[in-house]
Amino acid sequence: FNNLLTITNMPIKRFADYLAKEGKMKEYMELLVNNFNAGTVEGLMCLDTVSVGWDGAIYDCDFNQQLGMGIIGQSQNESHDDKNSTKKQKLYVFDIESLLDLQKYSVRTDNHCFGCTAGTGSSCQGATA
Repeated sequence: FNNLLTITNMPIKRFADYLAKEGKMKEYMELLVNNFNAGTVEGLMCLDTVSVGWDGAIYDCDFNQQLGMGIIGQSQNESHDDKNSTKKQKLYVFDIESLLDLQKYSVRTDNHCFGCTAGTGSSCQGATA
């Protein structure tokens, strides 16, 4: 190999089930957390890449998409009482004019995010630090 990329196994879905079944989830999470590298954060894909679900829902990373953790923001809510009210809800491509509209929202994070920030980082393009 002359350009081998590796990606950290994220502790979600089937891999999380496997870790739990084997009694190794705590150990794996400790490994990720103990190897957190702040230098990886600037290169994280969730800061400049979005994933879009089949229904148009917008996610700030593929892993959040798999977990159903959509971007939450202000969207027009056509209620019976007030046609101009806004409500915090999962955003869809129909709620934004351009990707620049997403810059005001925070990236949704959870424990699985340590997978992208451990060691030299992990992304589809390789290391982030």
